[in-house]
Amino acid sequence: MDLFAPLTLGDIELANRVVMAPLTRTRSGQAGVPGDLVVEHYAQRAGMGMIITEGTYPTAEGRSYDGQPGIVTDEQAAGWARVADAVHERGGRVVMQVMHGGRVSHTAVNGAARIVAPSAIAVSGEVRTAARGKLPYEVPHALTTQEARAVLADVVAASRRAVAAGMDGVELHSANGYLLHEFLSPASNRRDDEYGGSPQARARFVVEVATAVAEAVGAGRVGIRISPAHGIQDVVEDDPADVLATYGALVDGLAPLGLAYLSVLHREPAGELVQELRRRFGGPLVANSGFAVPMTRESALELVGTGAADAVAVGRLAIANPDLVARWQGGHAENEPDPATFYGSGAAGYTDYPTLALSPS
Repeated sequence: MDLFAPLTLGDIELANRVVMAPLTRTRSGQAGVPGDLVVEHYAQRAGMGMIITEGTYPTAEGRSYDGQPGIVTDEQAAGWARVADAVHERGGRVVMQVMHGGRVSHTAVNGAARIVAPSAIAVSGEVRTAARGKLPYEVPHALTTQEARAVLADVVAASRRAVAAGMDGVELHSANGYLLHEFLSPASNRRDDEYGGSPQARARFVVEVATAVAEAVGAGRVGIRISPAHGIQDVVEDDPADVLATYGALVDGLAPLGLAYLSVLHREPAGELVQELRRRFGGPLVANSGFAVPMTRESALELVGTGAADAVAVGRLAIANPDLVARWQGGHAENEPDPATFYGSGAAGYTDYPTLALSPS
Protein backbone atom coordinates (compact mmCIF):
# COMPACT_ATOMS: atom_id res chain seq x y z
CA MET A 1 0.00 0.00 0.00
CA ASP A 2 1.08 3.58 -0.70
CA LEU A 3 1.22 6.07 2.17
CA PHE A 4 0.13 8.83 -0.19
CA ALA A 5 -2.73 6.95 -1.84
CA PRO A 6 -6.39 7.68 -1.00
CA LEU A 7 -8.14 5.66 1.69
CA THR A 8 -11.73 5.17 2.77
CA LEU A 9 -12.44 4.88 6.49
CA GLY A 10 -16.12 4.10 6.83
CA ASP A 11 -17.95 7.12 5.42
CA ILE A 12 -14.80 9.27 5.37
CA GLU A 13 -12.73 9.67 2.20
CA LEU A 14 -9.06 10.50 2.82
CA ALA A 15 -6.72 11.91 0.18
CA ASN A 16 -3.76 10.15 1.80
CA ARG A 17 -3.00 7.87 4.74
CA VAL A 18 -1.24 10.36 7.01
CA VAL A 19 -3.53 11.20 9.92
CA MET A 20 -2.95 14.02 12.38
CA ALA A 21 -3.05 12.50 15.85
CA PRO A 22 -5.17 14.12 18.57
CA LEU A 23 -2.94 16.62 20.40
CA THR A 24 -3.75 18.56 23.56
CA ARG A 25 -2.81 22.20 22.86
CA THR A 26 -4.84 24.26 25.44
CA ARG A 27 -5.60 27.22 23.14
CA SER A 28 -9.38 27.47 23.68
CA GLY A 29 -9.49 29.66 26.79
CA GLN A 30 -11.49 29.22 29.95
CA ALA A 31 -14.76 29.08 28.01
CA GLY A 32 -13.52 26.11 25.98
CA VAL A 33 -14.46 27.81 22.71
CA PRO A 34 -12.25 27.31 19.62
CA GLY A 35 -11.42 30.78 18.32
CA ASP A 36 -9.56 32.30 15.38
CA LEU A 37 -6.22 30.81 16.43
CA VAL A 38 -7.63 27.29 16.63
CA VAL A 39 -9.38 27.68 13.28
CA GLU A 40 -6.12 28.78 11.67
CA HIS A 41 -4.14 25.94 13.27
CA TYR A 42 -6.38 23.20 11.92
CA ALA A 43 -6.87 24.86 8.52
CA GLN A 44 -3.08 24.98 8.09
CA ARG A 45 -2.98 21.20 8.44
CA ALA A 46 -5.79 20.35 6.02
CA GLY A 47 -3.31 18.58 3.75
CA MET A 48 -3.26 15.67 6.18
CA GLY A 49 -5.44 12.79 5.04
CA MET A 50 -7.53 13.31 8.15
CA ILE A 51 -7.22 15.53 11.20
CA ILE A 52 -8.23 14.18 14.60
CA THR A 53 -8.89 17.15 16.86
CA GLU A 54 -7.52 17.50 20.33
CA GLY A 55 -9.56 15.75 23.02
CA THR A 56 -12.80 17.69 23.45
CA TYR A 57 -14.88 17.36 26.58
CA PRO A 58 -18.52 16.20 26.27
CA THR A 59 -19.58 17.55 29.66
CA ALA A 60 -18.07 20.12 32.03
CA GLU A 61 -17.40 17.37 34.56
CA GLY A 62 -15.22 15.63 31.97
CA ARG A 63 -12.86 18.56 31.36
CA SER A 64 -9.22 17.71 32.08
CA TYR A 65 -7.26 20.87 31.31
CA ASP A 66 -7.50 24.62 31.41
CA GLY A 67 -7.71 25.83 27.83
CA GLN A 68 -9.21 22.55 26.61
CA PRO A 69 -12.11 22.93 24.14
CA GLY A 70 -15.56 21.51 24.74
CA ILE A 71 -18.55 20.45 22.68
CA VAL A 72 -21.19 21.21 25.32
CA THR A 73 -22.46 24.73 24.62
CA ASP A 74 -23.83 26.36 21.49
CA GLU A 75 -20.85 28.73 21.47
CA GLN A 76 -18.41 25.82 21.54
CA ALA A 77 -20.27 24.06 18.74
CA ALA A 78 -20.21 27.24 16.67
CA GLY A 79 -16.45 27.48 17.14
CA TRP A 80 -16.00 23.92 15.95
CA ALA A 81 -18.26 24.61 12.96
CA ARG A 82 -15.78 27.32 11.93
CA VAL A 83 -12.94 24.79 12.24
CA ALA A 84 -14.80 22.24 10.12
CA ASP A 85 -15.64 24.82 7.46
CA ALA A 86 -12.04 26.03 7.27
CA VAL A 87 -10.62 22.52 6.92
CA HIS A 88 -13.21 21.56 4.32
CA GLU A 89 -12.55 24.73 2.31
CA ARG A 90 -8.96 23.49 1.92
CA GLY A 91 -10.08 20.00 0.91
CA GLY A 92 -9.36 18.30 4.24
CA ARG A 93 -11.24 15.99 6.58
CA VAL A 94 -11.61 16.54 10.31
CA VAL A 95 -12.90 14.23 13.04
CA MET A 96 -13.51 15.31 16.63
CA GLN A 97 -11.99 13.29 19.42
CA VAL A 98 -14.60 13.14 22.18
CA MET A 99 -12.75 12.80 25.47
CA HIS A 100 -14.11 12.50 28.99
CA GLY A 101 -11.12 13.03 31.27
CA GLY A 102 -12.47 11.03 34.19
CA ARG A 103 -10.18 11.25 37.21
CA VAL A 104 -7.45 13.07 35.25
CA SER A 105 -8.78 16.46 36.26
CA HIS A 106 -9.51 18.59 39.32
CA THR A 107 -12.54 20.52 40.48
CA ALA A 108 -10.39 23.66 40.11
CA VAL A 109 -10.22 22.85 36.40
CA ASN A 110 -13.68 21.53 35.56
CA GLY A 111 -15.62 23.87 37.85
CA ALA A 112 -17.84 20.98 38.91
CA ALA A 113 -18.51 19.61 42.36
CA ARG A 114 -16.51 16.45 41.68
CA ILE A 115 -14.36 14.44 39.34
CA VAL A 116 -15.48 10.95 38.40
CA ALA A 117 -14.01 7.54 37.62
CA PRO A 118 -14.96 3.85 37.62
CA SER A 119 -13.57 3.54 41.16
CA ALA A 120 -12.54 5.92 43.93
CA ILE A 121 -8.80 5.72 43.21
CA ALA A 122 -6.84 8.93 42.70
CA VAL A 123 -4.09 9.48 40.16
CA SER A 124 -0.72 9.98 41.85
CA GLY A 125 1.07 13.29 41.47
CA GLU A 126 -0.17 16.79 40.81
CA VAL A 127 -2.32 18.59 38.28
CA ARG A 128 -1.60 22.11 37.01
CA THR A 129 -4.49 24.56 37.41
CA ALA A 130 -4.71 28.11 36.13
CA ALA A 131 -6.47 29.36 39.25
CA ARG A 132 -4.48 27.69 42.02
CA GLY A 133 -1.24 26.38 40.55
CA LYS A 134 -0.23 22.76 41.08
CA LEU A 135 -2.54 20.69 43.25
CA PRO A 136 -2.64 17.00 44.20
CA TYR A 137 -5.11 14.96 42.18
CA GLU A 138 -8.37 14.45 44.04
CA VAL A 139 -9.97 11.14 44.90
CA PRO A 140 -12.70 10.71 42.27
CA HIS A 141 -16.32 9.85 42.85
CA ALA A 142 -16.97 6.26 41.80
CA LEU A 143 -19.75 6.37 39.22
CA THR A 144 -22.84 4.35 39.99
CA THR A 145 -24.20 2.18 37.21
CA GLN A 146 -26.90 4.78 36.56
CA GLU A 147 -24.37 7.63 36.56
CA ALA A 148 -22.15 5.74 34.12
CA ARG A 149 -25.09 5.50 31.75
CA ALA A 150 -25.64 9.25 32.13
CA VAL A 151 -22.03 9.75 31.02
CA LEU A 152 -22.78 7.54 28.02
CA ALA A 153 -25.71 9.82 27.17
CA ASP A 154 -23.41 12.87 27.43
CA VAL A 155 -20.95 11.31 24.98
CA VAL A 156 -23.77 10.51 22.55
CA ALA A 157 -25.12 14.07 22.77
CA ALA A 158 -21.63 15.50 22.23
CA SER A 159 -21.12 13.27 19.19
CA ARG A 160 -24.39 14.46 17.70
CA ARG A 161 -23.34 18.08 18.26
CA ALA A 162 -19.97 17.43 16.64
CA VAL A 163 -21.49 15.97 13.49
CA ALA A 164 -24.14 18.70 13.40
CA ALA A 165 -21.30 21.24 13.54
CA GLY A 166 -19.86 19.76 10.35
CA MET A 167 -17.29 17.30 11.66
CA ASP A 168 -16.74 14.33 9.36
CA GLY A 169 -17.00 12.02 12.34
CA VAL A 170 -15.96 11.43 15.94
CA GLU A 171 -13.22 9.46 17.61
CA LEU A 172 -13.95 8.01 21.04
CA HIS A 173 -10.96 8.50 23.34
CA SER A 174 -10.46 5.19 25.15
CA ALA A 175 -6.72 5.64 25.68
CA ASN A 176 -4.01 7.39 27.71
CA GLY A 177 -5.61 7.05 31.13
CA TYR A 178 -8.85 8.98 30.59
CA LEU A 179 -12.32 7.80 31.57
CA LEU A 180 -13.03 5.06 29.03
CA HIS A 181 -9.50 3.72 29.45
CA GLU A 182 -9.99 3.80 33.23
CA PHE A 183 -12.84 1.33 32.82
CA LEU A 184 -10.56 -1.07 30.91
CA SER A 185 -7.70 -1.35 33.40
CA PRO A 186 -7.77 -3.40 36.62
CA ALA A 187 -5.57 -0.72 38.18
CA SER A 188 -8.30 1.91 37.91
CA ASN A 189 -11.43 -0.28 37.77
CA ARG A 190 -12.13 -2.20 40.99
CA ARG A 191 -15.86 -2.49 40.40
CA ASP A 192 -17.91 -5.59 41.14
CA ASP A 193 -20.98 -4.72 39.06
CA GLU A 194 -21.57 -5.35 35.36
CA TYR A 195 -18.75 -2.95 34.48
CA GLY A 196 -15.99 -4.61 36.48
CA GLY A 197 -14.54 -7.79 37.92
CA SER A 198 -13.37 -9.49 34.71
CA PRO A 199 -11.77 -8.44 31.41
CA GLN A 200 -15.11 -8.86 29.64
CA ALA A 201 -16.94 -6.75 32.22
CA ARG A 202 -14.29 -4.01 32.19
CA ALA A 203 -14.66 -3.78 28.41
CA ARG A 204 -18.46 -3.66 28.52
CA PHE A 205 -18.91 0.06 29.20
CA VAL A 206 -16.66 1.08 26.30
CA VAL A 207 -18.53 -1.25 23.95
CA GLU A 208 -21.85 0.21 25.13
CA VAL A 209 -20.62 3.76 24.52
CA ALA A 210 -19.36 2.91 21.03
CA THR A 211 -22.59 1.12 20.20
CA ALA A 212 -24.73 4.06 21.30
CA VAL A 213 -22.62 6.62 19.42
CA ALA A 214 -22.64 4.48 16.27
CA GLU A 215 -26.42 4.28 16.45
CA ALA A 216 -26.65 8.06 16.93
CA VAL A 217 -24.36 9.32 14.16
CA GLY A 218 -23.71 6.26 11.98
CA ALA A 219 -20.98 3.69 12.48
CA GLY A 220 -19.14 4.90 9.39
CA ARG A 221 -18.48 8.20 11.16
CA VAL A 222 -17.10 6.67 14.36
CA GLY A 223 -13.56 5.64 15.22
CA ILE A 224 -12.05 4.65 18.56
CA ARG A 225 -8.58 5.12 20.00
CA ILE A 226 -6.97 2.67 22.42
CA SER A 227 -3.52 2.37 24.02
CA PRO A 228 -3.13 -1.18 25.38
CA ALA A 229 -0.25 -1.70 27.83
CA HIS A 230 0.76 1.95 27.52
CA GLY A 231 0.98 2.44 31.30
CA ILE A 232 0.17 6.14 31.58
CA GLN A 233 -1.51 8.27 34.27
CA ASP A 234 -1.62 5.28 36.64
CA VAL A 235 -3.64 3.16 34.24
CA VAL A 236 -1.26 0.26 34.55
CA GLU A 237 -1.66 -2.72 32.22
CA ASP A 238 1.40 -4.88 32.83
CA ASP A 239 -0.11 -8.37 32.65
CA PRO A 240 0.07 -9.47 28.99
CA ALA A 241 -2.60 -12.14 29.45
CA ASP A 242 -5.02 -9.66 31.00
CA VAL A 243 -4.26 -7.06 28.33
CA LEU A 244 -5.06 -9.53 25.56
CA ALA A 245 -8.20 -10.76 27.34
CA THR A 246 -9.46 -7.21 28.00
CA TYR A 247 -8.72 -5.70 24.62
CA GLY A 248 -9.73 -8.89 22.85
CA ALA A 249 -13.12 -8.64 24.54
CA LEU A 250 -13.27 -4.97 23.56
CA VAL A 251 -12.57 -5.46 19.85
CA ASP A 252 -14.80 -8.54 19.74
CA GLY A 253 -17.60 -6.30 21.02
CA LEU A 254 -16.76 -3.56 18.54
CA ALA A 255 -16.37 -5.78 15.48
CA PRO A 256 -20.10 -6.20 14.71
CA LEU A 257 -20.63 -2.43 14.75
CA GLY A 258 -18.69 -1.75 11.54
CA LEU A 259 -16.86 1.30 12.90
CA ALA A 260 -14.82 3.47 10.56
CA TYR A 261 -11.48 2.58 12.14
CA LEU A 262 -9.53 1.41 15.16
CA SER A 263 -6.65 3.69 16.20
CA VAL A 264 -4.01 1.98 18.33
CA LEU A 265 -1.21 3.71 20.20
CA HIS A 266 1.47 1.11 20.92
CA ARG A 267 5.25 1.09 20.68
CA GLU A 268 5.10 -1.95 18.36
CA PRO A 269 2.27 -1.35 15.86
CA ALA A 270 3.40 -4.28 13.71
CA GLY A 271 3.74 -6.59 16.72
CA GLU A 272 1.58 -9.54 17.72
CA LEU A 273 -0.77 -7.74 20.10
CA VAL A 274 -1.77 -4.92 17.76
CA GLN A 275 -2.08 -7.20 14.75
CA GLU A 276 -4.23 -9.67 16.70
CA LEU A 277 -6.54 -6.86 17.80
CA ARG A 278 -6.67 -5.61 14.22
CA ARG A 279 -7.62 -9.04 12.93
CA ARG A 280 -10.41 -9.41 15.47
CA PHE A 281 -11.68 -5.86 14.92
CA GLY A 282 -11.99 -6.60 11.21
CA GLY A 283 -11.77 -3.00 10.02
CA PRO A 284 -9.12 -0.41 9.14
CA LEU A 285 -6.21 0.17 11.52
CA VAL A 286 -4.67 3.59 12.17
CA ALA A 287 -1.32 2.95 13.85
CA ASN A 288 0.55 5.28 16.19
CA SER A 289 3.87 4.18 17.67
CA GLY A 290 3.39 6.44 20.66
CA PHE A 291 5.22 8.96 22.77
CA ALA A 292 8.40 6.95 23.31
CA VAL A 293 8.76 6.10 19.61
CA PRO A 294 7.56 9.11 17.58
CA MET A 295 6.33 8.36 14.07
CA THR A 296 8.80 9.23 11.32
CA ARG A 297 8.53 9.29 7.54
CA GLU A 298 10.48 6.03 7.37
CA SER A 299 8.35 4.21 9.94
CA ALA A 300 5.15 5.51 8.33
CA LEU A 301 6.23 4.32 4.89
CA GLU A 302 7.14 0.91 6.31
CA LEU A 303 3.94 0.40 8.32
CA VAL A 304 1.68 1.24 5.39
CA GLY A 305 3.94 -0.21 2.72
CA THR A 306 4.12 -3.62 4.41
CA GLY A 307 0.39 -3.65 5.10
CA ALA A 308 0.87 -3.55 8.90
CA ALA A 309 -1.48 -0.54 9.03
CA ASP A 310 -3.97 1.16 6.74
CA ALA A 311 -2.90 4.61 7.92
CA VAL A 312 -0.60 6.19 10.49
CA ALA A 313 -1.29 8.82 13.13
CA VAL A 314 1.43 11.45 13.51
CA GLY A 315 1.74 13.76 16.50
CA ARG A 316 4.84 15.86 17.08
CA LEU A 317 5.82 16.25 13.43
CA ALA A 318 2.27 17.38 12.63
CA ILE A 319 2.68 20.09 15.26
CA ALA A 320 5.87 21.42 13.67
CA ASN A 321 5.02 20.88 9.99
CA PRO A 322 1.66 22.22 8.78
CA ASP A 323 2.49 20.83 5.33
CA LEU A 324 3.85 17.51 6.57
CA VAL A 325 2.38 15.41 3.75
CA ALA A 326 3.98 17.62 1.09
CA ARG A 327 7.30 17.44 2.92
CA TRP A 328 7.15 13.65 3.22
CA GLN A 329 5.98 13.13 -0.34
CA GLY A 330 8.79 15.29 -1.71
CA GLY A 331 11.45 14.09 0.70
CA HIS A 332 11.96 17.60 2.09
CA ALA A 333 13.51 18.53 5.43
CA GLU A 334 11.23 18.85 8.46
CA ASN A 335 10.83 21.58 11.05
CA GLU A 336 11.80 20.46 14.55
CA PRO A 337 8.98 20.60 17.12
CA ASP A 338 9.54 22.83 20.16
CA PRO A 339 8.20 21.07 23.29
CA ALA A 340 8.36 24.32 25.26
CA THR A 341 5.45 25.65 23.19
CA PHE A 342 3.29 22.50 22.99
CA TYR A 343 0.95 23.93 25.64
CA GLY A 344 0.05 27.58 25.92
CA SER A 345 -2.42 30.23 24.85
CA GLY A 346 -0.80 32.00 21.93
CA ALA A 347 0.40 31.57 18.37
CA ALA A 348 3.99 30.67 19.27
CA GLY A 349 4.59 27.02 18.45
CA TYR A 350 1.01 26.72 17.24
CA THR A 351 0.41 28.63 14.03
CA ASP A 352 3.88 30.08 13.34
CA TYR A 353 5.79 27.03 12.06
CA PRO A 354 6.96 27.76 8.49
CA THR A 355 5.70 25.89 5.45
CA LEU A 356 7.96 24.83 2.59
CA ALA A 357 7.26 28.09 0.78
CA LEU A 358 8.51 30.07 3.78
CA SER A 359 11.33 27.80 4.95
CA PRO A 360 14.94 28.80 4.31
CA SER A 361 16.34 27.13 1.22
